[in-house]
Amino acid sequence: MAEALRQAEAAAARGEVPVGAVVVKDGAILAAAGNRTLADRDPSAHAEMLAIREAAAKLGSERLVGCDLYVTLEPCPMCAGVISFARIRRLYFGAGDPKGGAVEHGVRLFGSPTCHHAPEVYGGIRESEAAALLRAFFAGRR
Repeated sequence: MAEALRQAEAAAARGEVPVGAVVVKDGAILAAAGNRTLADRDPSAHAEMLAIREAAAKLGSERLVGCDLYVTLEPCPMCAGVISFARIRRLYFGAGDPKGGAVEHGVRLFGSPTCHHAPEVYGGIRESEAAALLRAFFAGRR
């Protein structure tokens, strides 16, 4: 989660919403990214999406079996769907997202009977740090 927080801080420094994500397999980081929706002019360039795409390219597979994802904010519906399709083994996230989250809030995608694969989920990992980054970023915008 420390690397995900670093990625989130780097995203904030670029003017992006401070969310960072890291894909890990066998204790090694395969991919790490921060949000790039503004820089890429791409609404799907969320940290999770970018890290999963990079990890899939490195492994040469669309299935990230045995991989874990660390992300600083509860994934949205789009990212939760990709996490399921990628067959991520475990999801660790920092701050919950009552407004846009889809894991413990909103649609709760992994609990849906139509969900193809549900990872093990562990929320609240370094939550106060992740939430503080988000609060500081949005306070500066108001």
